Amino acid sequence: MTTETLEAIEIRDILRLLPHRYPFVMVDRIIDIRGDESGVGIKNVTINEPQFLGHFPENPVMPGVLMIEGMAQTAAALVLRLTSPSEQRAMFLLTIDQAKFRKPAVPGDRLEYHVRKFAHRRTMWWYRCEAKVGAALIAEADLGAMFIEGKS
Repeated sequence: MTTETLEAIEIRDILRLLPHRYPFVMVDRIIDIRGDESGVGIKNVTINEPQFLGHFPENPVMPGVLMIEGMAQTAAALVLRLTSPSEQRAMFLLTIDQAKFRKPAVPGDRLEYHVRKFAHRRTMWWYRCEAKVGAALIAEADLGAMFIEGKS
């Protein structure tokens, strides 16, 4: 894959690349892109998101599984943006390894999903991912994903 650097992938392009829609789009923007090597997904956590109705409504925290999903969506968008628009492909999560949750994310936080590729073989990619709020590391995981022919 190429190592070009882009400024950002905005939400319209994310929606074009990924099959996810509200309420499961977990990344609003992607910045600091270096081909499929690395990038930083941005998720602005807001109180009006549906998960906060039932996930500790008196003390709302972003569910860890949704942070993992945001990391995976960031990595998938990096790969999918490099495929031809005529290719009907989607990416599916294969593995979640070494997941750790250190601190909660709460409404008002700006989550940053820092993803860096550490392996690629044929139609599979593996990324080391960190979720940060400011400089604080709040979650991390190694994620694997695979291309699947045809849109999901």
